[in-house]
Amino acid sequence: MPSSTDGLRPADPDAGTSLGVPVSPGSGLLRPLGLAEVRIVGGFWGERQHVNGAATIAHIEYWLEREGWLGNFDAAVQGRLPGARRGREFSDSEVYKLLEAMAWEIGRTGDEAIQGRYDAIVARVAAAQEVDGYLHTNFGRPGQAPRYSDLEWGHELYCFGHLIQAAVARLRTRGDHLLVQVARRAADHVCRVFGEGGIESVCGHAEVEPALVELARATGERRYLEQARLFVERRGHHVLGDIEFGRAYFQDDVPVREAEVLRGHAVRAMYFASGAVDVAAETGDDELRDAVRGQFAATLARRTYLTGGMGSRHQDEAFGEDFVLPPDRAYSETCAAIGSVMLAWRLLLADADPAWADVIERALFNVVATSPAPDGRSFYYANTLHQRELAGVPEPDVVSARAASSLRAPWFTVSCCPTNVARTFAGLGAYVATVDDAGLQLHQYAPVRIRTRLPDGREVAVDVETDYPRSGTVRVRAAGPERQRWVLTLRVPAWAQGADVVSGGTRHAARPGAFRLEVDLAPGEEVLLELGVGPRFVWPDPRIDAVRGCVAVQRGPEVFCLESADLPDGVDVSQFRVDPAVAPTERDGRVRVRGTIGTQPDADWPYAARPWGVGEHSAPVEVPLVAYHDWANRGPSTMRVWLPTDAPTQA
Repeated sequence: MPSSTDGLRPADPDAGTSLGVPVSPGSGLLRPLGLAEVRIVGGFWGERQHVNGAATIAHIEYWLEREGWLGNFDAAVQGRLPGARRGREFSDSEVYKLLEAMAWEIGRTGDEAIQGRYDAIVARVAAAQEVDGYLHTNFGRPGQAPRYSDLEWGHELYCFGHLIQAAVARLRTRGDHLLVQVARRAADHVCRVFGEGGIESVCGHAEVEPALVELARATGERRYLEQARLFVERRGHHVLGDIEFGRAYFQDDVPVREAEVLRGHAVRAMYFASGAVDVAAETGDDELRDAVRGQFAATLARRTYLTGGMGSRHQDEAFGEDFVLPPDRAYSETCAAIGSVMLAWRLLLADADPAWADVIERALFNVVATSPAPDGRSFYYANTLHQRELAGVPEPDVVSARAASSLRAPWFTVSCCPTNVARTFAGLGAYVATVDDAGLQLHQYAPVRIRTRLPDGREVAVDVETDYPRSGTVRVRAAGPERQRWVLTLRVPAWAQGADVVSGGTRHAARPGAFRLEVDLAPGEEVLLELGVGPRFVWPDPRIDAVRGCVAVQRGPEVFCLESADLPDGVDVSQFRVDPAVAPTERDGRVRVRGTIGTQPDADWPYAARPWGVGEHSAPVEVPLVAYHDWANRGPSTMRVWLPTDAPTQA
């Protein structure tokens, strides 16, 4: 396929274009700011970035080495495959996600120790690449299944996708590298084998699509974009074999333009939708983008948990039907939430709708931040909203079966989530802010330092100070030596219980959505955003049968839960009923609700001809709640997000 750069512009290091960003669309209303332009300097996300760089990345590297997933590349070079191979068919991808996390971390901090380890891993990976660009340790060698003989489950193209994304991260932070050369050879191989006249199929797990588009953006090579477009258009036409979960599992049941909602395996659905939006952005295909936008909107309205979690079915890690969202059976895979961040960010860049930033915030605070332990060395794979039984603490040196541990585990037989969290946290600064011709937009609130320029050359230099979400106060202070005149756009979240913007001594009431303010700031002058973040009850749509008659509590963007650790000895979360007539309160740094604790007498038959009584209940009591992302930090606990009310007919 001939090379062309028509319509694509590679990164320009001198101009700072596309450097340090995971996504750099060639069209759209907003331009993302990368790690060279936005630096998180503290607060909630700054602490998580610190732990990620200081502990999580090394933890992942240790387990990849210990479990032999890194060693698979050495075994390939030394001719010891297939006998010496370890891990699942997709284990190569975890090495690539580690490399991506390292690349963003190096770009963020300049950590030379990580750089040295990164170079060593890349050398081992590069040595295993075959002459034609193919690179996978589970297929194609003597004694192994042939290449592309199992597109439904083999994950070859999926692994290529993560390899390519790792290379793009390197290219956009420190420039060309051996890994970039490896990824381009692999991408060229994919174009030859799966291009026009080649294998007319797709990978069972979408991922290569957004990766190829990003490589096209980063290098200017249009053939990568064309291959991604082919993959997007092919899926849905039954190009993969049918399986027990049906073709919807890998989105091969209905063409993307005809689908009405996201379905099947939640991570695959999110990655594929992200790739489709990327293709649409580079080809001017508004119909394609609008189709995905509608599918995601329907999914958020009918198939998403309060936490932003995606996927209620365990057997196939998939979306359930509309409003089938049982809290105790929530799968809500960490990777699916990360996929929703990827998709919402692309739509935000395309149309500047702040509702997509709300989606990102919800998933980040209530799923992505929930997965890792405070020390960054154990993780949730799935994220239940109701833990009924106490669970043992996983051994720190034992691999857990995928999602089998009800508490955070150090590693899994399928460890996609730890590596996904690591790459997301390392590059998180690139999801904070954007610019357009008029000025700066702040989408996520954290202490950050922003230094960039608008397309016309005007300087944007601000420091954001906040302890959000503990407080709803956000200060945007002008930095730099010159007066700045441009439009500042602040996101007022949909959950905000009142909001005000103060500038130049004038207070403006701000409604949920995008608040635009023309600023004329001398150095040191500031704009103040004040958001009402007090705790409040949230009621579910009555069509969600599993939580009818329950309420949840949210404070700012954070969902809260009740843990047995905060109840009297011997009392379980199932015994508490909340009084919805008494609003949640906050005292001594804890959110509290009022209700009763009681027991239901046993019966010979659990059904009756009249409403059940409430059993024996205590006098009204007040109990503290904990932010959902902190649950189980104090050890094994039962937990629930949705709290039954005190009406006698509720379960």
